[in-house]
Amino acid sequence: MQDATPSATTDTLDNPPLADLYADFEAASLMPLWTQREDLMPPVPRPQAVPQHWQWDQLRALAARAGELVPVGSGGERRAIALANRGLPGLPYATPTLWAAIQFLGGQEAATSHHHSQGAFRFVLEGEGVWTNVNGDPVAMRRGDLLITPSWAYHEHHNTTDEPMAWLDGLDIPLVAALDAGFFEPGPAQLSTEETPARSRSERLWGFPGLCPPVSPAPGNSPLMAYRWAQTDEALAEQLALEAEGYPVTADHGHAMVRFSNPANGRDALASMRTQMHRLRAGAAVPGQRVAGSAVWQVFAGEGLARIGGTVYPLARGDIFVVPSWTELEITARTELDLFRFSDEPVYEAVGLDRSEPRTGR
Repeated sequence: MQDATPSATTDTLDNPPLADLYADFEAASLMPLWTQREDLMPPVPRPQAVPQHWQWDQLRALAARAGELVPVGSGGERRAIALANRGLPGLPYATPTLWAAIQFLGGQEAATSHHHSQGAFRFVLEGEGVWTNVNGDPVAMRRGDLLITPSWAYHEHHNTTDEPMAWLDGLDIPLVAALDAGFFEPGPAQLSTEETPARSRSERLWGFPGLCPPVSPAPGNSPLMAYRWAQTDEALAEQLALEAEGYPVTADHGHAMVRFSNPANGRDALASMRTQMHRLRAGAAVPGQRVAGSAVWQVFAGEGLARIGGTVYPLARGDIFVVPSWTELEITARTELDLFRFSDEPVYEAVGLDRSEPRTGR
């Protein structure tokens, strides 16, 4: 009896009616599920992105060369250099949902205003002297700070010093592109403000833990534009101090972690990306696990090792590495190790696709 559900390996040479059926499918822009099921619904995720590691010294040197040769463009253009995953050839994407880049702004340079539907943040590894103006609110950028730029917020940058500055940009560009929801508009050709206050207006209003002002922020993203390193550092140090006193906060010995959150509702600071800071004591490890969804990490301080899948990468200050979806990750600290991480987890949680699994063994 003829198989009622032929597989992709069905010998159509011996079955002319079936060959005609497949030819008619193709002509009608149709594809049968029985020849595609493994690709459409695999047993586990099969990420196209691959584990990848970039050294900060090389990134910083190439960004500086771009600073000498490539001017900051008009119309809201940026001197940003994207990290392109080798598993996604031809695309300037770190993962299928996350865009990461090094942005370089020379001394006394300004990057004029624009806004877009993509959400964004800046994480500062080193330096100060640049202000990012978010909807006219000037926000200082300093070492260890996380600065967010919600979707559709006008933003511009200006460097008030003679020294260049580089930082990590993170955006949800690939996700927005996949959803066909990308919009971009340049802003005014001139900076809307060149003010340089010590604290932005958003910090003066929303920067008090546990205290919300009597205003209603826009839904989705945080109304606080700056998360300062001093508070992040103190929070991580106190977690490890509590562990030493016999009150562990995380299940992993010697591991502290904070998530940057929206002070109005406790959710993620950006609706489409999770941002976190991790600290490991010297000798501590984050046990291997894998999660549905991808992440980008940057070493803020210290040294260690990251085992991603079957490959081990040495980690030094400023290095960036990518963990594709459902790829096992283990991190071990040689010295005290601080790491910034951003991921697409809020999207997976919102649609019920979040899943994790502890280490499977080597």
